[in-house]
Amino acid sequence: MVEFCYEKQVKWQDPQMSVSVSEWTHIMLNITQDQARQFILIKQGLLGKHRFVGKDGAYSYVRQAGCLQYDPVDVCGRNAELTLQSRVKGFRKQMLDDLLYRDRRLVDYSDKELSIWPSEDWPYFSSYRKRSIEHGMKFDGMSELEMRAVEYIRKHGPVSSDTLPIEGKIFWHSSMHWSGNWDKKSQAARSVLEQLYTDGELVIHHKNGSRKYYDLAEKYLPESLLKAENPCKTEDEYLAWRMLRRIGAVGLLWDKNSPAYLGIKINAEKRKALLAKMAAEGSILPVMVEGIKAPFYYRAEDEALICRILAGQEELKPRMAFIAPLDPLMWDKALILSLWDFSYSWEIYTPAAKRKYGHYTLPILFGDRFVGRIDSAADRREKVLRVRGLWWEPGVRQTKKLQAALDRTLRSFAKFNGCNEIEFI
Repeated sequence: MVEFCYEKQVKWQDPQMSVSVSEWTHIMLNITQDQARQFILIKQGLLGKHRFVGKDGAYSYVRQAGCLQYDPVDVCGRNAELTLQSRVKGFRKQMLDDLLYRDRRLVDYSDKELSIWPSEDWPYFSSYRKRSIEHGMKFDGMSELEMRAVEYIRKHGPVSSDTLPIEGKIFWHSSMHWSGNWDKKSQAARSVLEQLYTDGELVIHHKNGSRKYYDLAEKYLPESLLKAENPCKTEDEYLAWRMLRRIGAVGLLWDKNSPAYLGIKINAEKRKALLAKMAAEGSILPVMVEGIKAPFYYRAEDEALICRILAGQEELKPRMAFIAPLDPLMWDKALILSLWDFSYSWEIYTPAAKRKYGHYTLPILFGDRFVGRIDSAADRREKVLRVRGLWWEPGVRQTKKLQAALDRTLRSFAKFNGCNEIEFI
């Protein structure tokens, strides 16, 4: 039986039920694991017709996810680029660069560690910037260095730690992670730039590889954003806002200690209390998934989607995609194991002798299943995408349909990486 826990009128009726759905109130909704997988993948734009297209589609997906984790490693695309290419039709790397550094619709800043998120969310992180400013005051000489750096940048424009003329070392560690070795000195130019960046005085102007160039935030973000008050009036409101973003990023998120909440300082008691409050206020709705004891939550705005899935009204045309290691879909690997029976570990930091697959192996999604994993590297000088390993999951049949999907996806992936050829080694 399909059961609901809320009182809203739902515009469909289960044929096996003798009463309308709206008569079932205050009873937890139950769905199958198949339905849970379909909901997550359609919500994320990875199943059925493409929901996200071109540069505007890339922005829309980041807006939906709240943030994309940034990682500088570029074996076959950086993490944020890989996340977008898997679900945005026609995505090119330049689109993300334009959204960040030309259009300024996105910013690089802390959220789920170093992330990319919509500029319009700038006011919500005012409390984070305030804590960063207070943190910077703990370091002797930092205020004077900040004034010198701002004066230089205002006069000369964007700088990196190599071009800012501040010499020497100081005692400092980044407030980005609120941890570090207090007894060690760090390069003064790099330290002052990162301090001003986390304070919100500077934004990243552009990147040259992994090197960051900074400029004054006031040049690129409108005063209406820089001076706006935080819409969240209390710390609990701010935590709930961030949790709501993470739930929307994954689609369905369970009431567990999840890596999807990384960067949000909550314990189990606080998490449960905030989830209960958000559910009572109607911003999220609870659901039980067969075979899993913990309740899941989804955003109330996705109610229509879950109802269409339950009614069998969603188009489920399969697509193949290579999924980024830090993709929102992969944030909670225990959840992936529970729903997909797929075990994944990003082996980039695993010693070579202990790796099971490869250091930058990507999961392969086909339809609503993980069917394998692939390890590839782009040789951009030779313009060749080299496939170093390809592993199919147990029980996956090597059909012509599967091979055709792999061929299409590899060609598209090679093009995304600026490669004209594909070579299996």
